[in-house]
Amino acid sequence: MERTVVYIDGFNLYFGLKSKNWNRYYWLDLELLSKNLLKFNQSLEAVNYFTAKVSTPEDKKKRQLTYIEALKNHCNIKITYGKYQANTIECYNCGNKINKPNEKMTDVNIATALLCDAFEDKYDTAILVTADSDLKGPISYITENFKGKRIICAFPPNRKSFELKNVVHATFTIGRKKFKDSMLPEEVKKPDGYILKKPRSWK
Repeated sequence: MERTVVYIDGFNLYFGLKSKNWNRYYWLDLELLSKNLLKFNQSLEAVNYFTAKVSTPEDKKKRQLTYIEALKNHCNIKITYGKYQANTIECYNCGNKINKPNEKMTDVNIATALLCDAFEDKYDTAILVTADSDLKGPISYITENFKGKRIICAFPPNRKSFELKNVVHATFTIGRKKFKDSMLPEEVKKPDGYILKKPRSWK
């Protein structure tokens, strides 16, 4: 069996789903999705989820925290957090300035995990759920220096990268059925009895 580790770029996946208006699939069981991406000769060794906690608006923050708690209590995955950095944007017409938060560090965190796991021989195949071309460098390094390891890109909906396609061993786009078959239960019970419910706007 090919030992397989999955690396999920949370915001790349989220915005891919959002672009298709597939908010009903936000409540994803990421461990189950990873299993559903495997071929018959692959075994799932680990699932790594990369995201950053939003701070505003309050309703979005609450939905994300609920989802992360559901993942922690239902799935066997590792979550690595990046951060948000406020960037000032000025309107060319009126000169108004606003602070726009940008998610940072996810690509660096994915690259670090991918390289470390290659050096520690934790996988034969790595599946990257992303279309972030910033990962071209570390992927190229692995494909050139670890000849026995395969890197596969599973593109989120409406997301593609020709730069990544040129350096990985294979690519495919995750279809709607994979998401439909990979949902968390509508209610997830924590050990203390508290019930985490799928947000209404995600139904």
